[in-house]
Amino acid sequence: MKSIYRILYLSFLAFALSCATTREVPSSFIELKTLIPDLEVEMRYNSNHNFMGRRVEGYKSNKVYITKEAATALVSAQQELKAQGLGFKVFDAFRPQQAVDNFKSWAKDISDTLAKKEFYPEVDKRDLFKLGYIAEKSGHSRGSTIDLTLIDLKTKKELDMGTGFDYFGEPSHYDYPKINDQQKTNRKILRDIMEKHGFKAIESEWWHFTLKDEPFKDKYFDFVIQ
Repeated sequence: MKSIYRILYLSFLAFALSCATTREVPSSFIELKTLIPDLEVEMRYNSNHNFMGRRVEGYKSNKVYITKEAATALVSAQQELKAQGLGFKVFDAFRPQQAVDNFKSWAKDISDTLAKKEFYPEVDKRDLFKLGYIAEKSGHSRGSTIDLTLIDLKTKKELDMGTGFDYFGEPSHYDYPKINDQQKTNRKILRDIMEKHGFKAIESEWWHFTLKDEPFKDKYFDFVIQ
């Protein structure tokens, strides 16, 4: 009988240790600002300034974590931008799975529309899943996806992209026709530099890029950003 209890105890201990390990930053990830000191960081989900209107679960600091492969590519891109007096500002990168689960819970509460006016004024919250703004899984949780914009390195001011980050609607589509020429040019500069250095874009969000040769194509991480 004692041997059975011992086996159960050891099994539970192993399970507990494995769960704890998933909360630690894996050795395959790095904090991006350690490689790009002049990187501007505004992790929106670590604040109230996002589509939920409150801090998101899993975000406890303003740090950018990303896989080392993606970080290396971003360093090269930043070096090229610096020659033009430009730099990156990051809104999100690695996103814990618990944050994605938090998004799902929020989306199901139709009455919670605190930040609708800024982030989804023309979209019915009931359609967020159908339109793809909220999903069961996010590429961000694989560690090689990043949401970012361009800034003037001297003033730290963001270049005008026509919409803010995480605006749910057609104006955020890369080729949206009803933005001015300068906004179109700024979007092109951002996309061109990211694609040149190994990232792929999506058409629905001008700020969203994923490393083409991402090291974890099917693995979703859940460590806390702290």
